[in-house]
Amino acid sequence: MSYAGIKRATLWLLGASSGFVLIEPSPYELIFLITLFVFALTGIRFSQKLLPLALLLLAFNLGGIVSLIPWMDDGDAVRFMAVSVYLMITAIFVAGIISQDAVGRLETLRRGYLFAAWCAGFAAILGYFDIANLGATFTLYGRASGTFKDPNVLGSFLVLPVVYGLQRMLTGQTGFLRGLVLISVPLAGLFLTFSRGAWGVLVASAMIMIALTFLAAPDARSRLRIATMALIALAVMVVALLVALSFEDIRSVFEVRASLDQDYDEGVTGRFGNQLRAIPMLLDAPNGFGPLRFRWLFNQTDPHNVYINSFASYGWLGGLSWLGLTAATCYVGWRLVFWRGPTQLHAIAIWSVLFVTILQGFQIDSDHWRHFYLMLGLVWGLVALGRASDEPGAAS
Repeated sequence: MSYAGIKRATLWLLGASSGFVLIEPSPYELIFLITLFVFALTGIRFSQKLLPLALLLLAFNLGGIVSLIPWMDDGDAVRFMAVSVYLMITAIFVAGIISQDAVGRLETLRRGYLFAAWCAGFAAILGYFDIANLGATFTLYGRASGTFKDPNVLGSFLVLPVVYGLQRMLTGQTGFLRGLVLISVPLAGLFLTFSRGAWGVLVASAMIMIALTFLAAPDARSRLRIATMALIALAVMVVALLVALSFEDIRSVFEVRASLDQDYDEGVTGRFGNQLRAIPMLLDAPNGFGPLRFRWLFNQTDPHNVYINSFASYGWLGGLSWLGLTAATCYVGWRLVFWRGPTQLHAIAIWSVLFVTILQGFQIDSDHWRHFYLMLGLVWGLVALGRASDEPGAAS
């Protein structure tokens, strides 16, 4: 196997291992170290366009390290910051390697990610229906968690391959029936997580992807195909949903989870009440509460809001850096999707999901999601690559 083939293989393994996080350190951590070593042998090119990403992530983590100082004897807090630093490195690394052979590496990562999604989705199905007594391993509180510890994280992880698969069906890169098969297991697993956030991210991401893909279509015939296939796909998914809801066990959980009124959200000590009470306290705490200290102050519950958590666990420096990173990413991401070139469809699929996941941060703590940092690195890497017209050989 050539050296280029080895690099492609390690990238595929990186994507394929991203869905197995029942244990820590997970296989993803090990494969990342191997991938980093393989690519470092020939050097990794870091464009100056990646400086905002690197500096803002560095400032974010420096804020967390300063906030950690009074709690160095807390093993969980130390591990929390170690994971944050590690994820920063993964995002910067991914951004760097995408600046070379972008199309090939994006395709390799997409295929590996799809494999991981199938494994995670299949485990979710086995767990939810307690096949081979796997319910105890692959479910949590009656919801599918698959190869993840949390159904909400599993649901969010499965959105990207579903949106990618749908896009390929709309554009004719994949046949309609084959495309339905490819997204069927990830989509079923996502549904069985009964994660309201993940459901919302899927719907919003798919809508944005369809609109952007429609606008990027080269001609009227392509736009007609996209619109027609989108309507057919919607009809098929509605039918599949109705079939799923015909089962009493599924319908009963769906009715509970689909409600916007959940007990843990309401009241002064509920999710939103805790967030509101935390804000004035954080205004008087330049170093925040410390990593993972929010739960000690608010009834053993986490912030469930990545922006509040950034100030609570990383202090003012970390919180402001996270807000700056969010704003900078939104600025470059929305510009990126309108750049014509061989990576445009990839950029549309990834950004559609990443943008909505950024918004989902108001509802959940996403600062330790591996797939979030993967998408973050991919978007910034494509930005560093530049317009196809500016760097004609960069995406070859």
